[in-house]
Amino acid sequence: MSIGAKVRRTSLRLNEDTYKRIETLCRRDGDKVPMSTWIDQAIAEKIERDNAHVASSHEHEHGKDARRRFYEFFAGGGMARAGLGDGWDCLFANDFDPMKARAYRDNWHGGQDLLVEDINKVETHHLPTGADLAWASFPCQDLSLAGNYNGIGHWQHKERTRSGTFWSFWRLMRGLLDEGRAPKLIVLENVYGILTSNAGRDFTAIGSAFSGAGYRFGAMVIDARHFVPHSRPRVFVVGVRRDVSIPHHIVGQGPVDLWHPEGLLEAHKGLTKEAKKGWVWWRLPQPPARQQNFADLIEEQPAGMDWDSEARTKKLLDMMSTVNRAKVRDAQKSGKRMVGGVYKRTRPDGAGSKVQRAEVRFDDVAGCLRTPSGGSSRQHILVVEGKKVRSRLISPREAARLMGLPDNYKLPSNYNDAYHLAGDGVVAPVVGHLAKSIFEPILAESTKVASIGKKAA
Repeated sequence: MSIGAKVRRTSLRLNEDTYKRIETLCRRDGDKVPMSTWIDQAIAEKIERDNAHVASSHEHEHGKDARRRFYEFFAGGGMARAGLGDGWDCLFANDFDPMKARAYRDNWHGGQDLLVEDINKVETHHLPTGADLAWASFPCQDLSLAGNYNGIGHWQHKERTRSGTFWSFWRLMRGLLDEGRAPKLIVLENVYGILTSNAGRDFTAIGSAFSGAGYRFGAMVIDARHFVPHSRPRVFVVGVRRDVSIPHHIVGQGPVDLWHPEGLLEAHKGLTKEAKKGWVWWRLPQPPARQQNFADLIEEQPAGMDWDSEARTKKLLDMMSTVNRAKVRDAQKSGKRMVGGVYKRTRPDGAGSKVQRAEVRFDDVAGCLRTPSGGSSRQHILVVEGKKVRSRLISPREAARLMGLPDNYKLPSNYNDAYHLAGDGVVAPVVGHLAKSIFEPILAESTKVASIGKKAA
């Protein structure tokens, strides 16, 4: 506030529901901010966001800005935004987690486009007109063992699973369609389990949602290891509004082994006839060979972290099976500095019980980052140099590098928060490859067709 600026007092009358929601958000923020300050900041951010949207809409209407525009739902720390790059402008972002919202604001110009709110309470009037693309990395918990494969549920269910918030997102897309301002592209990203959860019925429901809304669509399974030293296979569903032209060179005649594995082919078989009519086999080019290995990303002296003591390292080694101890011995014999990723997993012990095991991989690629739901889900690293073996948790910066984020990306100061932010995100270079190879050619073709149409008129 500038010196001498007037402070005008006013009375805000909050109904009980609104008061409780704000109180809950303050608590999620650790009760570090008084409610009055939280409300003042929220109002200021709303004003800035609205001003930015007005300016953006004005430029769009007058043709002064040909940049592509997008919405980012379940935005987290804005990793889809990082992958899309400088040629894209975010009109609207949404997440309900205050920790992730702080990271988003720290990295994206204060987060003027961010609405921190439960997606079930987001309405179409919150969404500015003019988005070319809507991105949604909806929650994955119920599409894996961690969520007992509860799936996305039915669109009519009042009680949503966490992954069932897909339907809350889709409600907004259908609303935009009814208002005549649906995005040209809708992209979903999630774990491999989306293909098999509920015996494939979840993927079938998503396919029917796309076709029922008038979108052609296709899916790909892309492993991040093609771009960064990080094993992270994810399903990407790309939908294109039927009135939007698709360049021929990005559409194949059938599946490609690299992007369309057997699990996806099985899921495709389960689609309805109507959905199959709108299916697209995306022809995604293979990216250039990856230039970095896992060892290249490791910090010798990570900020705020120590290497384990010899006793802790020995304990980790003692948790390994015969097969995994042999991997360590082979790494020692190699004569090279070897870096392995280690996860602790519960395995049968052969006697009817279960035991926690440490499992290591030395294939120049880290295991898939996960959100930290207990110590066993946090990845360790093992550095082997001859007889010398060291261990520690993977650092937040290393985790961010595995997600393809630059070192100037600002991470939360708390370890678990930073690790959670990374493990819950999308790998930025994968998004960039999709944008360059599919999204941008489609939008360029759409602009070309529109231009020809105007000249003909």
